Amino acid sequence: MQPSPHAIELPRWFVETFLDFRDDVREARAQGKRLLVYFGQDGCPYCKLLMQTTLTEARVVHLVRRGFVPIALNLWGDREVTWIDGRKMTEKQLGVHLKVQFTPTLLLFNEKGEVIVRLNGYQSAPRMAAALQYATDRLETKQPFADYMQRVAVEPASATLHDEPFFLKPPYRLTRKADSRPLLVLFERKHCSSCDELHREAFRRREVAELLPRFDIARFTPQDDREIVTPAGQKTTVDAWAQQLKIVYAPTWVFFDANGEVFRVESYTRPISPGFRARIRFQRRISQRAELSEICTSACRSVARARAEHRFVEIATLSMRRRVPVLP
Repeated sequence: MQPSPHAIELPRWFVETFLDFRDDVREARAQGKRLLVYFGQDGCPYCKLLMQTTLTEARVVHLVRRGFVPIALNLWGDREVTWIDGRKMTEKQLGVHLKVQFTPTLLLFNEKGEVIVRLNGYQSAPRMAAALQYATDRLETKQPFADYMQRVAVEPASATLHDEPFFLKPPYRLTRKADSRPLLVLFERKHCSSCDELHREAFRRREVAELLPRFDIARFTPQDDREIVTPAGQKTTVDAWAQQLKIVYAPTWVFFDANGEVFRVESYTRPISPGFRARIRFQRRISQRAELSEICTSACRSVARARAEHRFVEIATLSMRRRVPVLP
């Protein structure tokens, strides 16, 4: 086994294995534990923050060491791993297979090697502890993760939604034509601190404000029962559409063109300096310092390229704030 050097120092209780996940899941099960897999990358500021704050908090450390076998992977790494089904691939290929779009990302697995919790982006200690407790108590068969987090991981936030002048007004007919502007659908909820910061800071940034007119922007809550016509032309209600889209977190951004969904961002991304890699797929396009305005710019470019080449270019971000469940 060749250890992978990590620019960001990992806690000493992370485990080095041969990266055969069949064995790793089996060993965790034999110890009465579950597998925790962390995806990070060099130069990731929120990976560093996670390691230096959340993963040093006593309750979090206790929960991880008591209930999990933690393994660290490099999102761009070339070490060979063997997945649950026996296929061999590199770390970065496994990231694609598991649809890892952000760093840090933590995945919690059950005894069958199935992902039961996905934590994208930096997590505060209380939220991390709540997620670990959910998996430790085997609650995935008893209640949805979002319901649980809504109940136990409450953060101070506004009890009302924030309106913006650029939000579309009803009736909501979201169908796109070839010459239409791309559509951005923003799902938010009340009592969402990340949503509050999005309106308070990100939308007020000049570079972001200059990009917003390039989009038609609709804002909904996933529990909204108003009627809409979706980009696919389906007449339904917002709550039914949100369930169809599998919206779990707030805020969630979903970008559409005339051909359907282009990509989504399940987070509030703080505006900081950009650094996108070129010519790689959506979930591989992760910057060292991604910013909200760069997401919007990349969306416009991706939509244009998709129209010209009849394919979607997938784009994602690295620097990501914590997310909160949207379900009541």
